Amino acid sequence: MSTTTVEILLRFGLAIVIIGVGAFAYWMINQRLLIRARHNVFTLFNTPPNKPVLVYFTTPDCAPCKTIQRPAINQVSHLMGEELAVVEIDATERPDLAKAWGVMSVPTTFVLDTRGEARYVNNGVARAEKLLEQIQTL
Repeated sequence: MSTTTVEILLRFGLAIVIIGVGAFAYWMINQRLLIRARHNVFTLFNTPPNKPVLVYFTTPDCAPCKTIQRPAINQVSHLMGEELAVVEIDATERPDLAKAWGVMSVPTTFVLDTRGEARYVNNGVARAEKLLEQIQTL
């Protein structure tokens, strides 16, 4: 093997390791957020509503929240009807909730199952298809 080939393979291997470490770190952060959400679900409800809940953190000046996330949530809410509860939280009005739930950016959505357990977290925009898929797996 030539020196160039070895360098290319080493760089490729290093790139794979970096991608793997990044994916693992992202997964760990999401798991931590889900644990925090499970411990803080009673900051929203006295008793869970016995149906899936979409918890949506936003702010008034969040452009992606208004242009992409809000229409996606409206679409999901329209399709699911009474089978889904949507809780919208303005992180500027309720920074205590945003901190308790571990929200660092908006939009952030959590999908809770019928027992009120956080099952999915979406940091950033989540399309309607993704939200529906997450809700349907509950």
